[in-house]
Amino acid sequence: MSASNPANDQAAGKQYPGSKSEDDWRAQLTPEEYWVLRESGTERAFTGEYVAPASQGEYSCRACGELLFASDAQFESHCGWPSFFTPLAGDKVELIEDRSLGTVRTEVRCANCGSHLGHVFEGEGYDTPTDQRWCINSISIRHQS
Repeated sequence: MSASNPANDQAAGKQYPGSKSEDDWRAQLTPEEYWVLRESGTERAFTGEYVAPASQGEYSCRACGELLFASDAQFESHCGWPSFFTPLAGDKVELIEDRSLGTVRTEVRCANCGSHLGHVFEGEGYDTPTDQRWCINSISIRHQS
């Protein structure tokens, strides 16, 4: 079973409040943004602009602008992607089971537009208030001061 894809979900009848046609997404996003946000791709580790925690502010979905994460929930996890210990609110994100790599992971999507953001991992070794690491692609988010 491969990872679920927002484009496939919309074709199967799932609609998000911020839905657009895939042609509209292609016109709005760069090819790399489209690959990550709409086709559940992953940017290479340590290449994104938000790998290190940014200054105060919030992070929004690069596709639709929905506010998703606060900078005070970001931490340096040394994993190669921006890491947060919680989203702004649980209803801002959607969690989907992902079995695409032969293991079970939890995919994180924007609940407003269905765009792929990254994955969330749980475990006591993360030393965060929630014991979670929300590993998010830099290209999926935009920092706002």
